[in-house]
This record gives sequence, C-alpha cells and structure tokens, in this order.
Amino acid sequence: MAKATHIAIVPSPGFSHLVPIVEFSKRLVQHHPNFHVTCIIPSLGSPPDSSKAYVKTLPSNIDFIFLPPINKDQLPQGAYPGVLIQLTITFSLPSIHEVLKSLSSKAPLTALMVDVFAFQALDFAKEFNALSYIYFPGAAMVLSLFSQMPKLDEQISGEYKDLKEPIALPGCVPLQGSDLPAPTQDRSSETYKLFLERAKGMLLADGILINSFLEMESSAIRALEEEENNKIKVYPVGPITQKGSNKDADECLRWLDNQPPSSVLYVSFGSGGTLSQDQTNELALGLELSGQRFLWVLRAPSNSVSAAYLETVNEDPLQFLPNGFLERTKEQGLVVPLWAPQVQVLSHKSVGGFLCHCGWNSILESVQEGVPLITWPLFAEQRMNAVMLTDGLKVALRPKVNEDGIVEKEEIAKVMKCLMEGEEGKGMRERMRKLKDSAANALKDGSSTQTLSQLASQWENYGAILENKFS
Repeated sequence: MAKATHIAIVPSPGFSHLVPIVEFSKRLVQHHPNFHVTCIIPSLGSPPDSSKAYVKTLPSNIDFIFLPPINKDQLPQGAYPGVLIQLTITFSLPSIHEVLKSLSSKAPLTALMVDVFAFQALDFAKEFNALSYIYFPGAAMVLSLFSQMPKLDEQISGEYKDLKEPIALPGCVPLQGSDLPAPTQDRSSETYKLFLERAKGMLLADGILINSFLEMESSAIRALEEEENNKIKVYPVGPITQKGSNKDADECLRWLDNQPPSSVLYVSFGSGGTLSQDQTNELALGLELSGQRFLWVLRAPSNSVSAAYLETVNEDPLQFLPNGFLERTKEQGLVVPLWAPQVQVLSHKSVGGFLCHCGWNSILESVQEGVPLITWPLFAEQRMNAVMLTDGLKVALRPKVNEDGIVEKEEIAKVMKCLMEGEEGKGMRERMRKLKDSAANALKDGSSTQTLSQLASQWENYGAILENKFS
C-alpha cells in the first residue's frame, strides 16, 4: 500500500480562521483518503472552547496540535485585530518550527499550507523540502488586490480613500479607494505596513488556494492566472463552508417553521461583528418600520466594529434594545442573543434574504443556499466583498450611510422592502438561484473538484520523490 502523503497546515488565531483551512483539509482527505494532515494551531491566550470542540470532530487522518498560547500582555493593547493576529503568528514561529522539525524527522513533509496571516511560516518549507502554499479564505477579487498591492503602493501617492477615480483591479468591477480593506486606509500606520508585507510575502509561495469557484469569479480568476510575470499558480477550490450540525432544532428554527415561504430576513453580523448603540437602535427601528418578518442574531453593542472577534462578551444583548421593541415586534420577528445555527437558518424555506456583514464564509453559505443579500460591511475586506456582490454579481443591495456613518431606520426599511417584495429583489433571487446551482456543480464533479484532483496529484507525485530520497 502506498504511504500516506503528509501535509501540514497552519491557520491563524481565531475560530473563523481555523474553520476554512480545516474544512478544506476535510474535503481533501474525503476525496483523497491517502493524505494525512497535521494542523498546527497558534492561539492568542488559551484556545477558545469553540476551537477545542471543533477539532475533536475531525476524521482520523487529520491530527491537530495546539501550540503554546501567546500571552495577550505581550501584544499592544487596543490594536487592530489583524495586527494582533499577525503578531501572534510572529511570536509562535519558534513553536511552529519545532513541530515541523519533529514531523519531518518521522516522514517526509510534502507540503506546508498556511493561512494568509501565517505567511511568515512559509520560510520553513524550503528547510524541510516541502512545497509551500497559501490557503486564501476570501474572494479572488481580494486576492487580486493583494497581488496588485506592491504596484499600487509604488504608483499612488496619498491616501487611497482620497482618490477621485475608482481603482480597477484586473478582471474585477471597479471600486472606490474607500472600499479597500480597513488596514489600507491609513498608509502611515503599522497596520498598513503589515498588510503590504503580507501581500509581498504571499507572492513567494508555490501556489495559492482560493475559497471561491470559477463560475462565481471567472474574470478575476482568469486575470490572476494570466497576470504578467505572475509565477503563482492559483487553485480555486471553493465554495468550502462548514456544514450545519443535525442537532435538535432550536427556538429560532421552530419559529421559522411557522412563517410563510421566503418571508423572513435573517440578520447577523458573523462571529465577530458588532454595532454601536446608536446603530443598534436604528437597525431595530428600521426592522420594525419595514413591516417585514425578521430573525435577528443580536450582540451587545460596542464602538469597535470587531469587538467580538478575538474576545468573548458576556453581557445580555437584549437589554440594549430600544424600550418596548420586543413587545411591539413579537408577532413580526424574533431576536436571539449571540448565536443561531446559520446554515440551517439560510437553508430554511421561510428565509428570503440575509442582512450580512459580508464576511466571506457567510457570503458563501448564502450562495450555497441561494439567498440574496443586504450588505452591511464592518471591517477587514468586507467593503470589497459588498462591491462585488452589488455591482458585480448583482445579488445584493447596499444601504446608504449618512455623514455620521450611520444607516438610518428609513433607509433600512427601504432596502428591506426592495429585497423582500420588490422587482429588483426578484431579479436578485433568480441570479442567486443560478449561482447556487453553479456552486453545487463546482463541488460535485465540476471546476473545483477537478482543481483539487490536479493539486492532489501534484502533491502525491512530489511526495513519492521525497519518499525515495527519505528511504
């Protein structure tokens, strides 16, 4: 029997970074059982319970190792989440190296695949004769920005948000400088320097796997493949998402069972997004004003849009709603604190729309269930995702923000009615249905499955070469 082809993966800290790269690994070993994967997990502080519970469900040919956690006191207080993630990886590099050294002493390591924030670990691949890969958990459009970033940094002076003309990335819809990711909005900041360093570091890998699929972003993917002087091989292997559990239906699913088909707007800002108190009030009043049915996953407000991203907040969020809101809307909607089984919610026949923070995992889940969107980007690359959904794919509406950065209740009610009842919403629903079919085909035996098979063959061939040298 052929020896297993061994690869190591390094996610970055946080449950939402762990899941995409591990879900890819599960798909790899499901389709190619001769692979063995070791997941090397850095963490800021002790690993979250969600991560510990998740890795216990992994198949036997995926091992996991939690690295010694990085002490939060070592990192700058109040820094942007991306900076904290990046520094956690930097401080974890000696531990990552130690694990890779131990693994490669027992059997050849064919490939090292890392999350975007863990790009520095790719330096170890050459030392252990492994191929090096980035697992890019976002859109091809965002990868296109990373590939162009060194050039943009040289060619453009001043802040991107002040540009009069839109930025045209190859194969992508044009976007305003203000819609570039949050780390690029202050070019003198440490956050921007790290972003640029990450963009340059990624381009040194042997290949980049994208959690997207050809039919969703064909022109952006083709442009990446054809880019001048670009020696990076791009592998679109998505949509890869975490499947919902089959546990007993909870309160919100029972509530959905009693609603008419396609009548409910699901409202959730992902695992880390938070709104201010003022914006929470406006959203509540907008939901009420719309007259539309809604299911709202509510988190306690904060003036930091990513407050819940690396921290756990224990306050009861329901106490922050406007007075009388729950009583007035008890026949119209349901508010659930902190969490809902999102995949089951989106797949429910009663759900007809999703008001979403535009995190890529949530977008892909919505695509796979054929649910059109209202985009409400908060941080990271979410504004870019919103542009692609609204201007490119035309499967979403984006509410307007006032001069104080608030989406007002009247605007919220207007876009809700447009999506749930209007002609424009019907067209979006139809386009999203087609995208759903394309996503299913890509994973069944279409573009993404074929790409995965090509990649697995390359790894097996290289693994065989290493095995001969090793023995």
